[in-house]
Amino acid sequence: MVQHTAWDTEPEPLPVDSAPVPEYGTGSLADLLPTLAAGLGVPGMTAGITELTPADRNCVFLIDGLGWEQLRAHPEDAPFLTSLLSSSRGGTGRPITAGYPATTATSLASVGTGLPPGAHGLPGYTVRDPATGALMNQLRWQPWTPPGPWQPYPTVFSLAHEAGVHAAQVSSPTFASTPLTKVALSGGEFHGRLSGEDRMDCAAEQLARADRALVYTYYAEVDGAGHRFGVDSDTWRGQLAHVDRLVQRLAEQLPPRSALYVTADHGMIDVPFDEDHRIDFDEDWELKAGVALLGGEGRARHVYAVPGAHNDVLTCWREVLGEQFWVASRDEAIAAGWFGPRIDDRVYDRIGDVVAAARDDVLLIASEREPKESSMVGNHGSMTPAEQLVPLLEVRT
Repeated sequence: MVQHTAWDTEPEPLPVDSAPVPEYGTGSLADLLPTLAAGLGVPGMTAGITELTPADRNCVFLIDGLGWEQLRAHPEDAPFLTSLLSSSRGGTGRPITAGYPATTATSLASVGTGLPPGAHGLPGYTVRDPATGALMNQLRWQPWTPPGPWQPYPTVFSLAHEAGVHAAQVSSPTFASTPLTKVALSGGEFHGRLSGEDRMDCAAEQLARADRALVYTYYAEVDGAGHRFGVDSDTWRGQLAHVDRLVQRLAEQLPPRSALYVTADHGMIDVPFDEDHRIDFDEDWELKAGVALLGGEGRARHVYAVPGAHNDVLTCWREVLGEQFWVASRDEAIAAGWFGPRIDDRVYDRIGDVVAAARDDVLLIASEREPKESSMVGNHGSMTPAEQLVPLLEVRT
């Protein structure tokens, strides 16, 4: 009789249901604006984040790339933000979740529409357009696609404006008329300001303009520094210190009966530059077999198979990556709730035949087709706490 040892056992892939699904409906980014709008009396809005107390004037300051874990790890660089940690999520001292994937286009659409990705339809950095069969970059909106059919739901800002609430967005002038702004953050007034200081001042002015107000402002450079240099670099720390001063500047100008909420679209992790941590799809014949298109990003991949090959692709990806990635079929990921409690028909085929979400500190790069993205130090997209958990800090007057 053959004696089997522990070394003969094939490693088991990560179970799909072991992935920590975002708190859709009770504590995700998609629940923030509906909660605030419900407190302002906007019809049809539901207060999903029950820990928050209504205020007459509400401001959301979204800091791109500032995850909960990164903020907690750098108290000396962000003394004001650190002093607010206990205020997070209505004084519970807990974070909320970004949503899957934890990436900017998806998260901004979740914030602005108040819907999870399976409904608003921006379920990744790049996804396949079922109408053309080509990859569509939902951050840069390339190739150009009619925004309205791609994301047909009204934003919370537009619904608030219709209900008589003063709604305003204060951001870089670059974003004034982009398709992503149109589908995710439009409604009410847009005020373009170049510097962070000017944005803080303008946001405070907009809050004071009406008895009921819903204002949004945004800062991108923390994310940019993380991608280029990493989340523990001097450059990143400098950006964190700068945005800490911006938050304090805005907090000190809040008019009466205001609530300021400081949050983020995702966190970030640094991935080492070696073959153990960066798996190159473009150089891996096993992973490429049967794949027509590779979408998403390095830690949150959508994989589109050639016709008839999706089962083989799923099996191969589980065998190759299943110890480091949660690898699911489209229907398995949907059933597990990765993209929210419902998937609209128009969104179903945008999701990959296979969906792969990194658990470990690894990256599935594509050095030839995605050279810029493959060279980034800091990355995000998956469901790990470092990427998924974001603050919801609060200042009230």
